[in-house]
Amino acid sequence: MAFLLKRPSKRLLSSIIGLSSGLMIAIVTFELVPEAFMLGGMLQALLGLGIGAFGAALLDSFLSRLRYIQAHGGQGYIKTGILLGVGIALHNFPEGLAIGSGFVAQEGLGIGLAIVIALHNIPEGLAMVTPMRAGGYSSFKCLLITLIAGAPMGAGALFGAFIGEHAYRLIGSCLAFAGGTMLFITLGELIPKGKELDNSKISTFFAIIGFIFGILIAKRF
Repeated sequence: MAFLLKRPSKRLLSSIIGLSSGLMIAIVTFELVPEAFMLGGMLQALLGLGIGAFGAALLDSFLSRLRYIQAHGGQGYIKTGILLGVGIALHNFPEGLAIGSGFVAQEGLGIGLAIVIALHNIPEGLAMVTPMRAGGYSSFKCLLITLIAGAPMGAGALFGAFIGEHAYRLIGSCLAFAGGTMLFITLGELIPKGKELDNSKISTFFAIIGFIFGILIAKRF
């Protein structure tokens, strides 16, 4: 999809960022958090959310001070894309754990989980790429960075396959932590950037559409 965004208008980018924001919030709300509650309990999940959000805030502050980001930040869009990439990478590791341990339990379960997670990762990748394209990164560079962000899923799957059924104790904490980072980035960075690109309410409308679509994905799969 990144390669289709050759010379996107600000309105198109604002729409895609809004759509991606809604999808991300829905995925965190209806998938990551409930799963974290189920696997680790409420206290562990809430703690993970808080630590994840605080960690994302520290990373945001660190990236803002980097000279490269200051020089090539594209009005802050590159930083938003990188932050989102870190959040997605953190999120991908526990998903990989689930796939790997799922294969150990039952091959059909592992395949099913892999397909569902692959479908869910499409809007996440789009959410990461769009601000980078708005900041001036090329399609190829965006694709490469997105592939790097996806790599922890492979590592998680390998680790999950080794530790098998014991992986589920770790997955809950990881999902809650990733959920906290993604909430902070979406609410603090992605939604404001969508509004900044286009002064109309188009990003808000698309965020609502994305949220509804995210619910349908969560409940369907």
